[in-house]
Amino acid sequence: MTAMAIDVQDAHDSETDNSAKRRQIMDGAREVFLSGGFDGASMNDIARAAGVSKGTLYVYFDSKEQLFETLIREDRRQQAERLCGGITLSGEPRDVLYRFGRNLLDMLVRPEQLAHVRAVVAVAGKFPRIGQAFFEAGPMFGIGIVTRYLTEEAAKGTLNLPDPELAAWQFMELSHAGMLKRLLFGVVEDISSERLDTTVAAAVDMFMRAYGKETATAAAARLNPEG
Repeated sequence: MTAMAIDVQDAHDSETDNSAKRRQIMDGAREVFLSGGFDGASMNDIARAAGVSKGTLYVYFDSKEQLFETLIREDRRQQAERLCGGITLSGEPRDVLYRFGRNLLDMLVRPEQLAHVRAVVAVAGKFPRIGQAFFEAGPMFGIGIVTRYLTEEAAKGTLNLPDPELAAWQFMELSHAGMLKRLLFGVVEDISSERLDTTVAAAVDMFMRAYGKETATAAAARLNPEG
C-alpha cells in the first residue's frame, strides 16, 4: 500500500471514529434532554449518559445550547425523512392529503415527539435560536412539502387555491384539530387510532369542500353511496 493510500485510509478511519463518537454523544444528549428538559440537563449529565469525558464533549459541542439545537435539527430531519418516505405525493388530492395527514399525526402523537415540543417551548423564550431551529426543521419543512404539492395541483386545475401556503397551514391545523394540545398539556395520555382516522378524514373533507373542484354529482355520490 502506498503512502497516499495509507493517508486516505487513516483519514477515512478518523472520520468514521468522529462520526461514531458524535452519534454516541447525540444519543446520550437525547436521553438526558427528554428525561429532564433543557434546564434540568447539564453537560456532566450528558457526558455520563454518552459514556464520554466532559472534555471530549466540548471537543464536539461548544455549549449545551449548541448541542440541543443540533439535536433538534437532526431529529427533525430524520422525522421529515420518515414522513416523506412513507407516502407518495402524487395522485388525487383527497387521497394524498389523507395519507400525509395520517402519517403526520402518527409522528406528532409519539411520546418522544411530545417531549421534544415541551422542551423546546420551555426554552425558546430564553434561546430563540433553538425555537427557530425546531420550527424550520419541523413545521416549516412539512409546510414546504404540502405547499409544493398544492401548488402543482392548483396548476393542473384540480384545486382552486389563491394561496397554496396558507392552504397548507390550514390543512395542517385541521389535521390535528386540538388533539395535539390535549396531549401536550396532559389532558389525555393517548388518542385512539380510530380517532386519528376520523379527524384526518374530516380535515380532508373540509379542505376539499373549501378548495376542491369536484362536481356536485361526485360529492353527492360520495356522501350517499347507496343512493
